[in-house]
Amino acid sequence: MIAESAFQRLVADLLAVYEEREARNIAVIVFEDALGLKPSQFQALLSVDQQQLLQDTARRLIHHEPLQYILGQADFYGLKFTVNPDVLIPRQETEELVYWIVNTLGNKTDGILDIGTGSGCIAIALKKSLPLSQVTGLDISVEALEIAKTNASLNHTQVDWIQCDISSEKDWYTLPAYDAIVSNPPYIIENELDMMPERVKSHEPHLALFVESNEPLFFYDKIARFALQHLRPPGWLFFECSEFHAIAVEELLSQLGFRDIILHQDLQGKDRMIRASLAE
Repeated sequence: MIAESAFQRLVADLLAVYEEREARNIAVIVFEDALGLKPSQFQALLSVDQQQLLQDTARRLIHHEPLQYILGQADFYGLKFTVNPDVLIPRQETEELVYWIVNTLGNKTDGILDIGTGSGCIAIALKKSLPLSQVTGLDISVEALEIAKTNASLNHTQVDWIQCDISSEKDWYTLPAYDAIVSNPPYIIENELDMMPERVKSHEPHLALFVESNEPLFFYDKIARFALQHLRPPGWLFFECSEFHAIAVEELLSQLGFRDIILHQDLQGKDRMIRASLAE
């Protein structure tokens, strides 16, 4: 089979799950990353093994499995990350958060803590961008931390990793002080589950996504209170958040005594990021 024909067939199959533009973009990635073929090479004949791989990949995609899990990798902030169902797939909004953090801190921040590090994408991207900083990634999941360690090695970075449940206040004393604390915590309430794409709710780790519907700010409150004890003034606190609860997070930080609170929109104009500082 000629690659061009196989490409068009894959796009047609994916239209059962994706809109046309996204289906075409996914097909391009499949051909480039899985088959090693760029569009300029689409006149080549596919081998039997390539055809089988393409058939298997299409079947998994049609059943809503995320492409990144199928390929075992994801792009983030110009870097490659290993991913599997133990960790969230890095997203563009989080890249925007990292960009904002880097531009705020410069390369003058000694200690940075990433809470709920998952694949390590935030911590590793920050270390790459701010090489003089000491960056630590924290997560409750041992499996996620193993992926994060793999990604640090893959991207030739030195990041410290800590296994800890940040919601357990009795464990806070074991952690030192930091100059900046960053988190993209679980923030999707269970009532919003039906709004999520099937590939997210059926395949990505619920531990990293969802909170109880009656406590949408649970992790923001815990992490902000932790920051009150573990930020060196005038330290910075950064959150990624849901557009539906961003104002509430902003109000929470104000009530706790943080200052210079800024609510930042993503490229789609949604309130998705918050920055605050701790008074000296």
